[in-house]
Amino acid sequence: MKLIIPMAGRGTRVRPHSHTTPKPLLPVAGTMIVERIVETFARTLDRTITEIVYILGPDFGKEIKDTLREMSDRHNAKATFRVQETALGTAHAVACAGESLQGEVIIVFADTLFDSKEKVSVENADSVIWLKEVDDPSRFGVAVYEGETITDFVEKPSEPISNLAIIGVYYFQKGEELNKEIQYLLENKVKGHGGEYQLTDALDRMLKDGKVFKKATVDEWLDCGTLPAWLDTSGEILAKENHSFQEFENTTIHPPVFIGDGVDIAGSEIGPNVSIEAGSTIKNSTVKNSIIQKNATLKGCTLEGSTIGNHVEAVNAKGEIHLGDDSVVKQ
Repeated sequence: MKLIIPMAGRGTRVRPHSHTTPKPLLPVAGTMIVERIVETFARTLDRTITEIVYILGPDFGKEIKDTLREMSDRHNAKATFRVQETALGTAHAVACAGESLQGEVIIVFADTLFDSKEKVSVENADSVIWLKEVDDPSRFGVAVYEGETITDFVEKPSEPISNLAIIGVYYFQKGEELNKEIQYLLENKVKGHGGEYQLTDALDRMLKDGKVFKKATVDEWLDCGTLPAWLDTSGEILAKENHSFQEFENTTIHPPVFIGDGVDIAGSEIGPNVSIEAGSTIKNSTVKNSIIQKNATLKGCTLEGSTIGNHVEAVNAKGEIHLGDDSVVKQ
């Protein structure tokens, strides 16, 4: 089975970090968002993913591809790369998978993390759509259903027709059938919300063609699409995973925290809800509710609600700050 991950978007809502790192490659407690998604499928799906198709932006370079290839190798999957030159909507992004849209495929938009206690079966269905019960369905695209079968899709319903939101994860028994409907949209310039080509319009066409859609509900759906959401999701994951940590010189640790390999901390107060990636150094600082990426150095800082990029040097920084990779701040 192929896993198709459109990730060509610029991730403007998680800047400055997305200037150098695609959003799905940002870490949550030591593991990239995209890798957490792959791990979830390995744990909950009744199929084995053998190939991961990454749809990248035209300026994504060798370092990003190498990172994704190494991740795919860790999960015994082949890595394939496609390019989306221009962002024209979710259906257009999927279309950029090209010849990979053959046979069994799963498509996942890597803005969110999700989890389920139950195994998901894709037997006896042309398509399976992952859904989450929400309090305010008017904010989402939702699925209307009878029993386990989906009968309709509605974008941001004004009436409470369904409380099951579409989370951006889809299985198709025959990727070529989905591709046929997407090509119809593109060739006939059938645009939906926002004047873009929407995947839900292709799903509607498949439903009307008599294809059987089933639902898979998830227990957890966590957003990583903005800086506050990334921080909140990191905190929830930290609380759930309960990582262990070593003692550091003259330092107090308030769990939950994640502290990566080779981290050096002294004279500091860390936590709660702090993730510190490998190789970082923190001296004489207080850090709460923050994400510190790899090989960052903090000295004399008091931070809360902050996101610090790779190889950042910050001295005497205070409050909430968001620093992209290789930044230097000395106050």
